Amino acid sequence: MSGTIRCNDTELQSNDFGKMGAFVQQDDVLLSTFTPVESFKFAAKLRTSLNDRQIEVKVRDIVTRLGLKSCKDTIIGGVTEKGISGGERKRTSIGYELITDPNILLCDEPTSGLDSSTALRII
Repeated sequence: MSGTIRCNDTELQSNDFGKMGAFVQQDDVLLSTFTPVESFKFAAKLRTSLNDRQIEVKVRDIVTRLGLKSCKDTIIGGVTEKGISGGERKRTSIGYELITDPNILLCDEPTSGLDSSTALRII
């Protein structure tokens, strides 16, 4: 297979995508013992050069924009522990990627398994 990848008429190499884009997987890879806020802070500290104050502002903004205020301090949960709902998990996965301010956000079936109201909020 061969070809070129272009963004805004600029040719990109395969390792350039991580610098400008993010990918939200269909099946999330969130830590079940974290809350959405803890996940966002973890991602920010790991993947950005923001200071603590900037992280607080960015996390607050993402929580608000994704409608996660009511569950922001609830554990994500998993197989053995109850946590946030499926729609809240999906929005948390999206927020985890948005923390880096990507120019492009690719989502693998972002609305599958969600009710129409939650799907509309994500879009």
